[in-house]
Amino acid sequence: MKRADLWAMPIFDPATAAALRGAATDADQVLDLRGQPRDRAEMLLRETLAASRQQPATLMVRLDPATPISGETLFLPIGRQLLQARRDGLVLNFAPLPEAAGAGFHAVLAARRSLAA
Repeated sequence: MKRADLWAMPIFDPATAAALRGAATDADQVLDLRGQPRDRAEMLLRETLAASRQQPATLMVRLDPATPISGETLFLPIGRQLLQARRDGLVLNFAPLPEAAGAGFHAVLAARRSLAA
């Protein structure tokens, strides 16, 4: 076998790639942060992540899309907050939404028991 063959990657058509990624447009919860100021958006996400869940759940976070005149969007600060939540064990994984689904993230939230039980 040639060395180049070891590094060869299969090429997937868009339908196959989408099937492998899963349907990131379906979620147990939707957190719509469109039109929210940054501090309120971060607070709403923090509350959603802290809520108790008996089993892992999926969350779709919707954000305003970037436009030529929009300035800074919530994509970076919310992405950083989700990354920190993953480090803290609150989020199992997350990824940006597919372009066709709009701006935002799809996340899998870890199960959390209520502290007041």
